[in-house]
Amino acid sequence: MRTQRIIAAAAATALAAGLAACSSGESDDGTVTVNWWTWDEKQAASYQACLPGFEDAHPDVKIEISQYSVDDYFTKLTAGFVAGTAPDAFQLSVPLLGEYAGQGQIMPLDDYIDESGYDLSVHSVGVDSWQYTDGQQYGIPLDWAGAAVYFNEAKVEEAGLTAEDVQTMTWNPEDGGTFDDVVARLTVDENGVRGDEPGFDPENVAVYGIGSLAAGDFNGQTSWNPFVSTLGWRLGGDEVAWPTRLPFDDPVFAPTLDYIRGLADRGLSPSFGEFTVSGAEQIGSGTVAMIQGGTWDAATVSQIPDVPVGIAPTVEGPEGRGFISNSNANTVYTGSQHPDETWDWISWMGTVECQTAAGVEGTFLPSIPEALQATVEAQAEQGVDLSSFVQAMEDGVPYPAPPTVHGQELVDTLQPMFEAYFTGERDADVFTEAADASEDILTQ
Repeated sequence: MRTQRIIAAAAATALAAGLAACSSGESDDGTVTVNWWTWDEKQAASYQACLPGFEDAHPDVKIEISQYSVDDYFTKLTAGFVAGTAPDAFQLSVPLLGEYAGQGQIMPLDDYIDESGYDLSVHSVGVDSWQYTDGQQYGIPLDWAGAAVYFNEAKVEEAGLTAEDVQTMTWNPEDGGTFDDVVARLTVDENGVRGDEPGFDPENVAVYGIGSLAAGDFNGQTSWNPFVSTLGWRLGGDEVAWPTRLPFDDPVFAPTLDYIRGLADRGLSPSFGEFTVSGAEQIGSGTVAMIQGGTWDAATVSQIPDVPVGIAPTVEGPEGRGFISNSNANTVYTGSQHPDETWDWISWMGTVECQTAAGVEGTFLPSIPEALQATVEAQAEQGVDLSSFVQAMEDGVPYPAPPTVHGQELVDTLQPMFEAYFTGERDADVFTEAADASEDILTQ
């Protein structure tokens, strides 16, 4: 998501409000077509499994599912807002709630929830994250996401380690804990010397112990966040929603990111931007022994041909485990010509029946516990162990990403600062600057 997309959306709001909506149509036989969009090709395929049950119950409604790459998705939404042709409903991420609700592009759903008796409590995560500053509910949760460690089981065994060594890794910013020991042991230079052995050459590494934990984004969901979160740090500080400052100047923050950056300096992880291929490809090619990735990576990474991959929880630190969790949701375009039928569809997507059917392939983790358990069991039959995610949820490890105002402006302002830090162009003083910049943006 880049600046111009949201800036264009904001500029288009006044135009969009005055244009006739034509987001969906009605055929000659009275059948209504509801259009639903997602940026995730895997979820687009998975939710096809919900169509038979829905269309049996709603024979006069046809659902059209469309998927666009994230690079095109928000540009197309913006164009749709301008022309009045945006989809009736679409998947949205928490950081953009403030933009879209504030600009009147998505509608509050409270009346539909009340009139239909829809029970939001079926969701274990995400509900509160989709309440705007006006106190109204703008989204029906679809899923939740966090982080996990994926490791090449053969590389671990070759290093004389066990799966338990990886699954029980501890961390602290002073000496890196057992995490540091494991990563060093898994790293091998081109002469076959490991990262914890004399003579290791950090300039010529054949296998990195872990993929890069540096990131240009300011929430570090699958990079540095699971480390600093073990120290009690939270992206929104003391505010669980609509923070007015992001505490990058907290005393625990800079030492944590200094440790993360130091892994590359020591040759234990790739430098920022060194690899452009996915984490799954890095593990599959043998260039890294472990990666820290998203929960959404589980099905793909666990099924790399001829490479057995285990899944471990994120590191345990001084205050336990922790990672930021985003919950995507369905939202309804204010210009939809068929809001009633659109509500029927998104509320169906927020049922145990639909989320269970769609979750079988493990392309996402359902927000409804019963459906999540069904996903875990279905994936277990295919040799993919997702139990650590259920355990993380039960232990309260994930904390919700706080909704913010001016989400895209935060991205465009803060990302260059984080990139400058991880490329070595800036030092830790950049984080006070980032915290101040976030306050300027969030208090506009």
